Amino acid sequence: MNENKLTALLDQMTLDEKIAQLTQLATPFFKGASDQGEITGPMVEMGIDEEVVRNSGSVLGASGARNVINIQRTHMEENRLGIPLLVMSDIVHGFKTIFPVPLGIGCSWDLELAEKSAEIAAKEASVSGVHVTFAPMVDLVRDPRWGRVMESTGEDSFLNSQFARAFVRGFQGKDLTHDHDRVAACVKHFAAYGAAEGGRDYNTVDMSERELRETYLPAYKAALDEGCEMVMTAFNTVFGIPATGNKKLMRSILREEMEFKGVLISDWGAVKEMIPHGVAEDEKEAALKAITAGVDIEMMTSTYVKYLKTLVEEKAVDESIIDEGVLRILELKQKLGLFENPYRGADEKLEQEVVLSSEHRVAARKLAAKSCVLLKNESVLPLKRNQKISLIGPFAQNNDILGPWSWLGSKEDAVTLMDGMKMKVESSHLTIAKGSEIETVSEEQLLEAERVAEGADIIVLALGEDSEMSGEAGCRANIKLPDAQLELVSRLKKLNKPMVAILFNGRPLDLHGVIDQVDAVLEAWYPGTEGGAAVADLLYGDENPSGRLTISFPYSVGQVPVYYNHFNTGRPKGAPDAQVRYVSQYLDIPNDPLLPFGFGLSYTSFSYSDMTITESVMTPNQPITVSVTVTNSGSMRGEEVVQLYVRDVSGEVIRPLKELKDFQKIVLEPGEQKLVTFTLSEPQLRYHHSDLQFDSDPGTFIAYAGPNSKEAMEQSFTLVK
Repeated sequence: MNENKLTALLDQMTLDEKIAQLTQLATPFFKGASDQGEITGPMVEMGIDEEVVRNSGSVLGASGARNVINIQRTHMEENRLGIPLLVMSDIVHGFKTIFPVPLGIGCSWDLELAEKSAEIAAKEASVSGVHVTFAPMVDLVRDPRWGRVMESTGEDSFLNSQFARAFVRGFQGKDLTHDHDRVAACVKHFAAYGAAEGGRDYNTVDMSERELRETYLPAYKAALDEGCEMVMTAFNTVFGIPATGNKKLMRSILREEMEFKGVLISDWGAVKEMIPHGVAEDEKEAALKAITAGVDIEMMTSTYVKYLKTLVEEKAVDESIIDEGVLRILELKQKLGLFENPYRGADEKLEQEVVLSSEHRVAARKLAAKSCVLLKNESVLPLKRNQKISLIGPFAQNNDILGPWSWLGSKEDAVTLMDGMKMKVESSHLTIAKGSEIETVSEEQLLEAERVAEGADIIVLALGEDSEMSGEAGCRANIKLPDAQLELVSRLKKLNKPMVAILFNGRPLDLHGVIDQVDAVLEAWYPGTEGGAAVADLLYGDENPSGRLTISFPYSVGQVPVYYNHFNTGRPKGAPDAQVRYVSQYLDIPNDPLLPFGFGLSYTSFSYSDMTITESVMTPNQPITVSVTVTNSGSMRGEEVVQLYVRDVSGEVIRPLKELKDFQKIVLEPGEQKLVTFTLSEPQLRYHHSDLQFDSDPGTFIAYAGPNSKEAMEQSFTLVK
């Protein structure tokens, strides 16, 4: 169906039909759905009648080839113009085959595997009838108290932008119309949702426009530049106005500046939430503000179907604005090929072969291993197969390792840590005890743990957060492990045996009580379906840890937000002429995080030497080359993430002490060395000035090359313009 036919179709639609196209409803509203008729709670209050359902443009949360085909077939029969539904769902880090949470994927620093994970998720989702995924989430996060930090790839806008592009490529491919193994991507949450005050979900965001543009918007722009078809509004305020009703944010910045032509959808209930926010007196005003801001689809509230027609009749809303939104929705349906094939990739037979296939599980295992970060190792890891190991802790046999937003992932399909370790060693070399629950512990459990550990050479502790302790609405003020688990660690420490802690969690933690008590710490995040197998691969040295942190681990929650690319002060700690007390510091804890951005250990060691810059002067037409020699100085093949940072020594506004500009992953055999080369050009030195112009400043810069944001070699150069 070409553009003229879409316009002709739009012309045939009544105003009521157009408005219904702008309304997204959950599956229970639709005839043919497996859960049809189970309308409870807030859904009852929506007051949706059958006519709205017949004309609705999209369905939320449907999956399963048979289910989607039944919904679509019934809808096509009842919709007057035969307009197919868009089927949208949250496929965030896997459909049925679950990959690590996005924060874990970020810590892999592996864009190729990240893209592959999205490609596999799209294939499983599409064959099960899904057309659009609400991913990637590219919100930059500096506050680990926020539950949705697990859904982000970290604290750096450059790295988040690279992953945003990779995920969009994986989900969408190059030809959505003909490649039915792909789905349309929806980048979220526009904008700055990750900066919620106090790390509390749905809370206020208040920052300067310069900071918004400099730090938070780049990843969204990267996703759009990669061709992302949809954008979802954020729950939070921006410039004092909820994003869903924010005309400047959505029309001026998103539509005009970023040139976004696709579909804009609200988050669940966000249109109506403008009332408690205090910027809409009632649902009618909420509808007016959302449509004026350019929201094309209202998700799971009904202000559009209740009030848009009246607003048009009252001349408060021009019908052409509604037409624009409907046309964008029709264009997406056309791009997905739904007018020619409303069932698209849904295929019951193929679904059985594709979903959770052995090939997909292999890919999930590989990425899970790459996502884990070795945080400490005092010559304990890797384990030897002849050692007697006691596996103790609430995650020893726990299959709750998929993490939030795993949707159709099944815990029963997950490989537990016990399962993974049993693949490596004879059962006689492995003893198991729970030791504690996640948040409670009994004396009997502690005594059993001590008894089981007595005969062990090494204790492996499986610790972490219940999946409900992170994710949306999973915000925590205390980001230590629960006291019950810390007590377990303390009791076993008294046995004076080597201890290894494996952490299953969705956020950076305050690791006191763990990292200071054990000999090794492996951060596994929520590693997904093959998590236990991947962790066992690492524990026994079949894989060498290569993950690096993409978010700082705080020394204490009192530092939060703490992040590597912070500004200096006029009285920085450690300045040569500063008085000891009157500098920017805490009296009771360090300024620096416990573990910095980019940090991660390996079973081998890497040394850096001979950093050089080809030219001491850069011009807009003449980039420079930064090189450093990296040597595997250990005894095991390993993968290193070589990181390039830059500091603008003096800018028109203050600049971060370091900013990540590039990175390379290299694999080195023992004793092997490699010259790693980066090209650095003037556009990479640009930033938003006080007048919001995006430009660079001539002057002195420092380039840093190293294994993380804290340890790096440096060389200076000058930009001349």
